[in-house]
Amino acid sequence: MEVMAKVAFCVYTLIILGGAIVAVTSSSLVRALVGLITTLIGVAGMYLLLATPFMAFMQLLIYVGAVSVLIFFAVMLTRAEKGGDESGYASMKTYVYGLAATLAPAAILGWLVMTRPVESVAIPVEVTIKELGQGLLGSYFLPFELISVILMVAMSGAVLLTWEKRGKK
Repeated sequence: MEVMAKVAFCVYTLIILGGAIVAVTSSSLVRALVGLITTLIGVAGMYLLLATPFMAFMQLLIYVGAVSVLIFFAVMLTRAEKGGDESGYASMKTYVYGLAATLAPAAILGWLVMTRPVESVAIPVEVTIKELGQGLLGSYFLPFELISVILMVAMSGAVLLTWEKRGKK
């Protein structure tokens, strides 16, 4: 069983890395969004490997479902020009700086983790899904609902503003 877990980990890692590469290197925003969705699905698979199906479901529902649809609407409602500021090719120096900016923090954090190990790890208190739901919809009911109303108003406002702009053209 442990071999299958390692194989599944490698498969999900490849899905995450493949989606990330597509998201970063794609010149089309829609293809970049498909790469992001692929990456988020791979992260949901990692949650399944950690034996947290509720977190995997929430990852799919919130990020793959809601956030990706929101980004898709934003991409479709804006008319990005083909020859924008970022459409030209970057010099090799820019790629080297980007690689250095990525690897420097990774190297520093890796060195810190390797040289200063954590002495002990506390075992988290296990909370059932029922207790989590009661906590979210009990004492945090009002903030939870207010956030959903704010998001709905923001999305409606964005659609209204875009509709008015297209009507004037």
